[in-house]
Formats: sequence, C-alpha cells, structure tokens
Amino acid sequence: MVFQRFQSLLAGLGAAALMATTAYSQDLARAEELYKHTDFEGSLSILDKKTDDVATNFLIGRDYFMSGDFKKSTDYLLKVTAADPSKSEYWDWLGRAFGRRAETSMPFAAPGLASKARAAFEKAVEVDPKNAEALSDLFDYYLEAPGFLGGGYDKAMAIADKTAKLDPAEGYFEAAKLAQKRKEFDTAEARLRQAVASAPHEIGHLLALARFLANQGRTKESDAVFQQAQTVAPNAPKLWFVRADVLIKENRNLEEAKNLLQRYVKASVTVDDPPKYEARKLLKQVGGA
Repeated sequence: MVFQRFQSLLAGLGAAALMATTAYSQDLARAEELYKHTDFEGSLSILDKKTDDVATNFLIGRDYFMSGDFKKSTDYLLKVTAADPSKSEYWDWLGRAFGRRAETSMPFAAPGLASKARAAFEKAVEVDPKNAEALSDLFDYYLEAPGFLGGGYDKAMAIADKTAKLDPAEGYFEAAKLAQKRKEFDTAEARLRQAVASAPHEIGHLLALARFLANQGRTKESDAVFQQAQTVAPNAPKLWFVRADVLIKENRNLEEAKNLLQRYVKASVTVDDPPKYEARKLLKQVGGA
C-alpha cells in the first residue's frame, strides 16, 4: 500500500512537472511571437528574468536590445554565449549589443566596447563562416571602424568577397557600400544595379538603389525605382518608410510623406523593418501625429 502511494506521488509530481514545462514552452513561444511583431515590452513581461534557460535569456537579450537598453542586452547575451559558445547567432547578437553601446557611450569607454563588438562578430564568423547576418555585421564593422579599432576597407572587401560566394546579390550590395565610402559613385551605382539584377524581387536592394539615386540628385530615376519597388512589394511597410524618408530629405511631396508614415505606424511591422519610433520622429517633421 505504501509503495502504491509512493508511485502515485511520483506520478503526480511527474504530471505537475510536465504541465509546468508545457506552460513554460507556451510562454516562450508567445514571447517570441510578440518579439517578432515588435512588442518588446510585452515579450519581456512574460519571461523569467532569473532563469538559466539559454533560449529564454537569448530572447530577453534581443528584447532589451530592440528596446534600446544595450547594457541589459549585453548582460543576458554574455550569459548565453558563456552557456553555449557554439552558436554563431549568439555571438553575432552580442557583437551588435556591444556595438550599440560603443555608439552611445562616453568617448573614453567607446574604444573598449567597439573592440568587444569586433571580437564577437569575428567569433560569430569563425563559428559559422556561412552565417550571412554575422558576415554582414562584420563587414559593416570593418567598413565603419577606424584602423586602430581593427577596421579597414581591405578587411571589408575580403568579407564582401566571402559573402558574394554565398549570396551574389548581397555581395554586390556590400561592394556598393564600400564604393560609396571610397566616393567611387559610378562603381557604387553599378554594383547596386547588379544586386537588383541578381535578386529582382529583393525589395531591400531596390530601396537602396532608389535612396542612392535620390542622394545623387537624380530624382526622376529614384522615383522610377521606387515605382518598381511598389510593383514588387506594394504592401511592404519598409517601402513606405524609405519613400517617406527620401521625400522629407528632398523637401517635396510632404503630404504624401506624412500619409506614408501614418500608414507605417499603424501597420503590423516586424523586427526586420525600421523601428516605429523612427517613423514617429519623421512624422513630427512633417506636422503629423
């Protein structure tokens, strides 16, 4: 009888543990979905901030990053990389967090934080040389950072060459960014057009070309590329944002810009789109609310 009661107790404990695990998994899935739709506060509100679970801490780190709290983001992402250093994605996000801290910190702290960002990006590429996002982040670091912090155009070009082997369109796009930094604008345009030709349905490359042409004062050509983007992805919120941003910079069609931004802030966007707070800032410039 005692043994039977003990078995029943164990069964009850097992069922309770299973229910708790199921509820935890459901909460994590729900928090991930909120993150994807840019409700970072909502995502954080249902996550356990004191857990040792790697997946949870990774999501918390990304939530804090997207919320602009880069210090808390690095705290959680450091836990994640320490717990599982084999994931390239973890190192890449840690690099992003240190990078944003470097950009927003006091001048005396920036170099050290920037160096940590570079080390994390390099580790991400070392762990997985085919991680496209890590390659892109490392390319941007090499492109923008001064030589004494490990940056350099030659290093950036080497990463662009690696990227081109995995994704030719993205390789052209990175080569275009490098050409712009060198003020080789004809080359930059040629590479952007090659990126578009290689992936004609990739709206990001079309928008980059449209913005480039606008910056060169070639308004009609820019408008034509925006129209092409409209045909490819008419309901892409990113298109509305970039188009409005360009119009505001050119100080023309401001009513259209306001309408596009109002549409954007009401839209369901993802973490791959510009943050809505940036759209609200632009909206204020054109008298919107």
